[in-house]
Amino acid sequence: MKSLPFFDRICALALAVVALSSFARAGSLTANLNTTTKIASTIPANGDVNPYGVAVVPRSTGALVRGHVLVSNFNNTSNLQGTGTTIVDVAPNGTVNVFAQITAAGLPGACPGGVGLTTALVVLRSGWVIVGSLPTTDGTSATAQAGCLLVLNKWGKVVETFSGWRDGAQINGPWDMTAIDFGDFAELFVTNVLNGTVAANGSVVNRGSVVRIVLSAPDGDRDDRASVPRELLRTVVGWGFGEKSDPAALVIGPTGVGLSANGTLYVADTVANRIAAIPDAVFRFNSDGTGKTVTTKGSLNGPLGLAIAPDGNILTVNAGDGNLVETTPGGKQVVTKPVDTSGQGAGTLFGLTIAPGGRGVYFVDDGDNTLDLLH
Repeated sequence: MKSLPFFDRICALALAVVALSSFARAGSLTANLNTTTKIASTIPANGDVNPYGVAVVPRSTGALVRGHVLVSNFNNTSNLQGTGTTIVDVAPNGTVNVFAQITAAGLPGACPGGVGLTTALVVLRSGWVIVGSLPTTDGTSATAQAGCLLVLNKWGKVVETFSGWRDGAQINGPWDMTAIDFGDFAELFVTNVLNGTVAANGSVVNRGSVVRIVLSAPDGDRDDRASVPRELLRTVVGWGFGEKSDPAALVIGPTGVGLSANGTLYVADTVANRIAAIPDAVFRFNSDGTGKTVTTKGSLNGPLGLAIAPDGNILTVNAGDGNLVETTPGGKQVVTKPVDTSGQGAGTLFGLTIAPGGRGVYFVDDGDNTLDLLH
């Protein structure tokens, strides 16, 4: 594929997505998962708290170990939102190491406002780790700035930043992210929650976006500058989602995103308390607005993190009550489970991801700053 021109690669991607749909399995992933195990604390030596992003490492390379889980922290040791700087590596047996501790002064490119790591976290097979930054200076939305996406190599060093405007699309408060990964190139889908939010001072602004970034992702085993991932194209594929500042949550807006085997992107529309679907997200070159409503209300209570189960069902966790909800692509809410074990319930759940082999669901609980496994 390395010799194919860009648009030929997109065609190849289309065929690959169709092929992936044959692996979907019928049934519910979470119906028979009734045990929650705390794997480890996610607090590193510097005291960062509020675990947000979760990603399973797909391939061992450098400091990355296949099957380990990376977790990004949003708050610093003083519990100020938008000031966390660490990504921790958690082994399935509970061993924890710091994969990266990022300082604003050491960044190789622009990241307006500095470093405050969000739920937007992916690990590519080529060895690159990409994480969102929505920074503040004092933990309040009044000082929130646009931030960026930070690209880290296999050793946890930031080698590139993606920020500002390109191709008519802006990275502005990257809040969550998913990816489709095809080795030497990938597509990122990033939700953005600062498009006019700070100026609105708590009022809802319908300008939340989902931006797709087509990315070159050469093998991370090479250490030369030419191997650093590069943006090829940005496209706004979703626009108009509600977003607002909030004293407790800093910002509320479109959060979790997950890509189905048929190329539909599902979005947790937190303000509207619904799950939205954007069809043809991998290939489209225009915005589908706020997408089609898959499901709303019912057991949903401010959906935040989102992941796609092996059978194509949509898993979300609620901001309002600490429950996990499983929904079919047709919109039927088939399972609701309380998974928060910190005793706090509301406001504790953020990122989640499917464990390797579909053997459970990893999720973070910021009520007690842990990575947990529902199995």
